[in-house]
Amino acid sequence: MAENEKIESMDDYLDELEKSFKRLREGDIVKGPVIGVGETEVTVDLGSYAEGIVPIDELSNDPKFSIKADIAVGDVINAVVISADNGYGQVMLSIKRADNILAWDFLEEAKKTGQIFGVKITESVKGGAVTYLKGIRAFIPASGLALEYTEDTEIFVGKHIQVRIIEVDEADRKLVLSAKTVLREEEAKKTEEKLSKIAIGTVVTGKVERLENYGAFVRLPDGLSGLVHISQMSEKRIKHPKEVVSENDEVKVMITDIKDGKLSLSMTKAVESEVVEDTDSVPVEYSTGDSASTSFADLLKGIRL
Repeated sequence: MAENEKIESMDDYLDELEKSFKRLREGDIVKGPVIGVGETEVTVDLGSYAEGIVPIDELSNDPKFSIKADIAVGDVINAVVISADNGYGQVMLSIKRADNILAWDFLEEAKKTGQIFGVKITESVKGGAVTYLKGIRAFIPASGLALEYTEDTEIFVGKHIQVRIIEVDEADRKLVLSAKTVLREEEAKKTEEKLSKIAIGTVVTGKVERLENYGAFVRLPDGLSGLVHISQMSEKRIKHPKEVVSENDEVKVMITDIKDGKLSLSMTKAVESEVVEDTDSVPVEYSTGDSASTSFADLLKGIRL
């Protein structure tokens, strides 16, 4: 036998033995892996004198919970002991009652940290949709399901989306989620990536999206939008952008500046220049006023959670 080979003794098993003989009582909260999934119950290894049994009606608060699809062998669950002995030497457990006890503290902490969760929309209701998070019924307002407001929330039923918690109220059993905050961050990251690939001085063709008294907003081929200030629309002095362009007009513009994630464009400087079809040509640093680059964090400053 090797010198460093450990010789197992009874002491090594004392903790396990003590645990295995510990008598569970009604109301105890236990934790263990699922070792069996049947048609009407789930079996849990409690590491003690008896196995735990979770009846199908004690699995989840979600009425659409599926014992075959939503829980599997190997899943580690928390449960409340509802009976220390069902008459057959088994411990009866409830997962949904444990959720009611443990979930709210977890959800409150998750709200503070901004944790992102993947959820499945189970129901469309007036003004939004319903899902379940940690066994708790949660509401997602229609305004928080997507980047744009969607009145028909029925189209989200069955879909999996990523959300953040925006309100937790255990006293009123109120849990409100939002997908929009997650989607906005994803959009900001994509915008940052696009901006990092644009070279100042590039000339492209874009479409006029909207007119304001001070200029015109133009959508570029890569999906970004920029402002052509009224002073950059014509060599002659004009009182309103409509004297030069209309909405949906295609115009040639030069990218003259990128500051705080915003594009400044010029029609006058683009007149004698050639259009570049690929705006990914030359990566460039862009200004935030105080520095020469814009970080993802800078772009997120304007996002309201």
